[in-house]
Amino acid sequence: MVDPAQLAPLPVDVVSVQSQVCYGCVGNCVAVPTLQALGLNVVPVPTVYLSTVPQYDTLSGGAIPQEWFEGFLADIGRRGVLRHARAVLVGYLGSPAQARALADWLRDAIADKPELLVLLDPVMGDHDSGLYVHPELPAALTGLTGLATGLTPNAFELERLAGRALGTLEETVAAARALLGGRTRWVVVTSAAPSEAGQDETRIAIVTQGEHAVVRHRRVASAAKGTGDLFSAALLAGLLRGGDLPGAVRAAQERVVTVLERTERLGCAELVLNEV
Repeated sequence: MVDPAQLAPLPVDVVSVQSQVCYGCVGNCVAVPTLQALGLNVVPVPTVYLSTVPQYDTLSGGAIPQEWFEGFLADIGRRGVLRHARAVLVGYLGSPAQARALADWLRDAIADKPELLVLLDPVMGDHDSGLYVHPELPAALTGLTGLATGLTPNAFELERLAGRALGTLEETVAAARALLGGRTRWVVVTSAAPSEAGQDETRIAIVTQGEHAVVRHRRVASAAKGTGDLFSAALLAGLLRGGDLPGAVRAAQERVVTVLERTERLGCAELVLNEV
């Protein structure tokens, strides 16, 4: 029998740490196919495993047990994944303990591989739904923000990170810039300053230490969840494929709009990633 330890490990580009559902298109169920469609190999690490997103009238599942979660991270390290992975994508976390364990794992990974790209989508909620994670998770996420190369909060999540309401684009840029430093080189804020945007548009603010830019796009009405997960995965893919930050943001935004238009046209409650 061949000893698998003597064979080469899987070629992996991205470790994606976020939620997973049986039915629907959120978390790793949108990130993995998006990254794969753009030519990247992915190892998904689930943080919660649910039957569906919570908008339905039944819901089964829950957070991955802490022992399992820490074991997942440890074992993919033992398989040599981090020697080859170019990036870690972090989305929805199931508990504050997961955030702390992931921070410890990332510190070790970064110590071994300082060039590792870490994209953190600090999923907490939105202005429509409010906070939909464990109430102590926002505080726990502060242990991860400084380990990230870049962050992709929405306007609500940026307010939680900043600890104050942000009404204007100027305030949004200032709050995003306050998160920069150390490893963190950029913050991309989705649905930035919504009270200032027109009814038919939404804005993305790209903030770096020296400058900021705003990308505008048509608002597409849809009840489907997972657009932030789709955006972050597509943005990461654009960066790993050699794009600059503004170009990768625009390409990711265009992909989200295309998917939303298809979803709206088909009348689906879940994102429809591919033509049918």
